[in-house]
Amino acid sequence: MSVGPHQHHATQTLVVTIPTDRIVDWDSFHSVFKEVFGFPEFYGRNQDAWIDCMGYVDDPQSGMTNVCIAPGNVLALRIDDAVDFKRRCPEQYSALIECAAFVNYRRWNAGEKTLLTLMLTGHF
Repeated sequence: MSVGPHQHHATQTLVVTIPTDRIVDWDSFHSVFKEVFGFPEFYGRNQDAWIDCMGYVDDPQSGMTNVCIAPGNVLALRIDDAVDFKRRCPEQYSALIECAAFVNYRRWNAGEKTLLTLMLTGHF
């Protein structure tokens, strides 16, 4: 199907809930994301490695994650009770926001569509 100048593909969003109630420190942060997304065995368990893995969610051939979206679609990271996560783990909360933004920045800067969005729920 070709898309003309006045037609648009519908962007689909895959929502993945991150069990942040299991995150208490950096080790558990990386363990949770590795488990949820199936990061490879060589996952470096640091922010750079997280950014690298999450930057490939639309490239199943990369083997960087088991959770994949079609090119042009969006992956929403759902964080339930985000206020509690921020209170308990302020460093990890901030890093999640900054790293997700950097994944998108790197893609945008390369002329590609952004991949990630955050869905923060709770009473703010």
